[in-house]
Amino acid sequence: MTPSAPKEAPPPSPEALAAALGRIPSGVFILTAGHEDRRTGLLVRWVQQTCFEPPMVSVCVAKGRPIMPIISESRQFGLCQLGEDDRTLARKFEKDPEHGDDPFLGFDLAPSALPNLPLLRSALTALECELACHMDVEGDHDLLVGRVRNASAREGAPRVRVRENGLAY
Repeated sequence: MTPSAPKEAPPPSPEALAAALGRIPSGVFILTAGHEDRRTGLLVRWVQQTCFEPPMVSVCVAKGRPIMPIISESRQFGLCQLGEDDRTLARKFEKDPEHGDDPFLGFDLAPSALPNLPLLRSALTALECELACHMDVEGDHDLLVGRVRNASAREGAPRVRVRENGLAY
């Protein structure tokens, strides 16, 4: 008797898939980059530790965002984690700045071990990363992997987001 091929599972319903993906918790960070006389930042929610040794993190960025050329040219980025009550930074960096505007004006910046990398002093944690890998995946986001070169942390609870619909912003 020949073993039969396993039956393919039916695809999940769109509602079940949206609910399941939405329950994956994510931190809330400001992705920062600077190169020469340009610097910018962007609110991101898909950040994850990727390796222990060497320490690495991954972050997903929507395709076409103005921060991507700056990261590509500088080969580095920062991740500034927001505290649970920090709504000011979330609002400020939710949208791309107008062309040529510096979104960090008026904010206190912390010193960075990497050149030209803006770090927000009020961040709960800050990770300074050297770009190790940029993957252009077949989807609406690109994946960046960074080797953590320096880090800082202060006391407090991080801002975490869980969505009702994992298929929509």
